[in-house]
Amino acid sequence: MLSATSSVFSHGAAAVKEYPFSLRRTLLALAVGLLAIGLLASFNIAFAQDDGPTTEWLKGYSDDIVTVVAAALVFFMQAGFAFLGAGLIRSKNTTNYLTKSFMDFAIASLGFWAFGFAFMLGDTAGGIIGITGWFLTSGDYVGWIFQMVFAATAATIVAGAMAERTKLQAYLAYSFIVSALIYPIYGHWVWGSGWLANMGALDYAGSGVVHAVGGFIALAGAWVVGPRIGKFINGRAQEMPAHSTPFVVAGTFILFFGWFGFNVGWGDDIGLNAVNTLLAGATGAVVALYITLIVKGKADILMACNGALAGLVGITAPVGFVDPWAAVVIGAIAAPVMYFSVMFVERVLKVDDPVGAISVHGFTGLWGLLAVAIFAKEGGLVSGSATLIGPQIVSILAVVIWALVTGLAMFYLLKFTMGVRVSEAEEMEGLDISEHGIQTYPEATAVS
Repeated sequence: MLSATSSVFSHGAAAVKEYPFSLRRTLLALAVGLLAIGLLASFNIAFAQDDGPTTEWLKGYSDDIVTVVAAALVFFMQAGFAFLGAGLIRSKNTTNYLTKSFMDFAIASLGFWAFGFAFMLGDTAGGIIGITGWFLTSGDYVGWIFQMVFAATAATIVAGAMAERTKLQAYLAYSFIVSALIYPIYGHWVWGSGWLANMGALDYAGSGVVHAVGGFIALAGAWVVGPRIGKFINGRAQEMPAHSTPFVVAGTFILFFGWFGFNVGWGDDIGLNAVNTLLAGATGAVVALYITLIVKGKADILMACNGALAGLVGITAPVGFVDPWAAVVIGAIAAPVMYFSVMFVERVLKVDDPVGAISVHGFTGLWGLLAVAIFAKEGGLVSGSATLIGPQIVSILAVVIWALVTGLAMFYLLKFTMGVRVSEAEEMEGLDISEHGIQTYPEATAVS
């Protein structure tokens, strides 16, 4: 009885001790809330007579906010590329691919800061190259951050086509060269008052400037580095299955999400651009899935993911110039362009591209440039005018020649200096061990 009574009294004492603490916490929260309400009230009173400063602040920074947020979305696409590419290759090279995806963004940032932005958007020298604004002395910080994430995208496209057999040091070197020189010069021709822009060529958000440049540099790189061991036997391509379907799907979702920054951040008709982006990507996914159902009798989610990306690449150039119905058509055509170009690259060119980057970004990027001439509401064939056909075809030829020639020159230079390919033993062991000493899946290795 005494023990029970003591227990009751001790419980009551504890409650008494806790109660003042709870009361103090409640009173403190109430005081903070009242203070916040008072500050807000005084702020509203201060501007009650004239809300001009608030409106002017929004007017002054709204465009910059949209641009920086769009840049952040495009930056987040790097995570999508990392997951997508890592999922499509073999598990023994996962850490290597993730390292390249992470570091090419860092390297590209420095290259574009020092030289690329000036080459691309500096004062033009004969419509060929920019010559002012080195090391961001122009002070256009918002413009730089937006353009830089596009440069990094062009650089990271190449990673997939050269995956599983390329030296890390060579990869970092070409990331710098692409972002500092190759990408910005073609970008100047289209976006920096260059000769293609003066001719009337259009590329709203970069089907050519970003994706075709990256895709055909990737073709040059994959050609120079050669196929993976075991990819071609007696001239026939062998299947090397993706190791992580969840990585691929998650990466595609992230890329699709970030693409709204890619296509919307240019500040024109945001609603139209967003709708066109969504419709083209969705249509590409649907058409690619049904292609695999027809050809294989199976629904291939990996091909559907690449189909979505193909639709997104295809709409990137015409996104601000076409109606939504045209975005559906563009996405529907982009999927077979991607699918059959994968067959062409692998079976005809005998080039090993583990993730399909050459087809998704290169060939579909060309389709996006051509789609401008066909579907643009002004100057396109559907509007009853053929004024864009000539400039867009010239732009297509220019980007293919520029990216292939400069890409081949760069990779052969790297091949005969530092080397571009790991040894056969390192490739067989996996680049995670030979290049990094870090296994992505150590538990699986221990079990085996």
